[in-house]
Amino acid sequence: MALTAEAQSDSPTEVIAAGTKAVTILGSTGSIGCSTLDLIGRNRSHFDLVALTAHRNVRTLIEQAREYRPRLAVVADPAGYPELKAGLAGTGIEIAAGAEAVIAAASQPADWVMAAIVGAAGLAPTLAAVKQGACVALANKECLVSAGPLFLKEVNGSGATLLPVDSEHNAIFQVLDANRLESVERIVLTASGGPFRTWNAAEMAVATPAQAVAHPRWDMGAKISVDSATLMNKGLELIEAHYLFPVGEERLDVVIHPESIVHSMVAYIDGSVLAQLGMPDMRTPIAYTLAWPRRMAAPTARLDLAQIGQLTFEAPDLKRFPALTLAREALRTAGGAPTVLNAANEVAVAAFLAGRIGFSEIVTVTAAVLGHTEALGTAPADLAGVYELDRIARIRAEEMVQKSGR
Repeated sequence: MALTAEAQSDSPTEVIAAGTKAVTILGSTGSIGCSTLDLIGRNRSHFDLVALTAHRNVRTLIEQAREYRPRLAVVADPAGYPELKAGLAGTGIEIAAGAEAVIAAASQPADWVMAAIVGAAGLAPTLAAVKQGACVALANKECLVSAGPLFLKEVNGSGATLLPVDSEHNAIFQVLDANRLESVERIVLTASGGPFRTWNAAEMAVATPAQAVAHPRWDMGAKISVDSATLMNKGLELIEAHYLFPVGEERLDVVIHPESIVHSMVAYIDGSVLAQLGMPDMRTPIAYTLAWPRRMAAPTARLDLAQIGQLTFEAPDLKRFPALTLAREALRTAGGAPTVLNAANEVAVAAFLAGRIGFSEIVTVTAAVLGHTEALGTAPADLAGVYELDRIARIRAEEMVQKSGR
């Protein structure tokens, strides 16, 4: 697992200037996948595309495959196979469909794999990439939230390199002295506060899905945008940080920073605070992982602090945004609690986006599932155990949705 300077200097395949890097993108049609391809498209001589995978956005996958010419294109939804086959006929690009095909694509030898499949569906493919020893750029929170100990065991056992892509964790990765964690006083994750940062509880109770996905700073998918609106996204990132940067839960903190310029900070015992700053553009952290341990040019807007004028910070309001407290409680409970938290939240968010429950009920449903799931203190022993606990939590979340639904 790459968290030390020594590990960074021992990986010649990670030096972008040294030659072509074989790349697979899991979730190529999402915002992270598209941003990754944008960077690759500007530096084509350095990259060889092994595989692109998508969930069901076949049209975009076809366009990407025709432009970037991977050796393999996979759609997870089998219903998309005929369209994919027709769209790539005559190109020489191998095609496949189904969940197992996505896992097989992730298992293909590659130097660098972008793990950007949203939700628990990304767990098995990301583990497959880890097992073949790739450098894995992790943009899937659920791998660590749902199966942190199991996932890190595979990373350490395979010799894979794990690089965080989330802007907050990537920022920490850049400024953390991982060889001297005892000198770290606090790790501070920043949060934009989402679209409802200044809304009161009554206003949020009647918020619409369209309002919830209208993030003021970042261009993200619907699910992640809703998580940002509830602050559950920051709660999940808190759990993820616990596994990536083992300083102890009590040394992890969150601060609201609406400008999204300071992406996270590390405070040291001598009073120094190191922060990574930049304009809110995911191509910056993606570029950092794509070229690691060196850097590459990215076409992002440059930071002009004088033009911005001021940066503001505030403590999160845990009464209006109880998701953050719920996530921290799940982290403290440990065992299977984070798995249940993630699964229940996914169901609740989907129900909100479908108009079945109100915005405030997302956290209510998730909390109820956590409160009515047995054996939370027992961590799943294997991937099958993670999936079983995930399945149980989803069933109970759906029951709660039906009870509280409109």
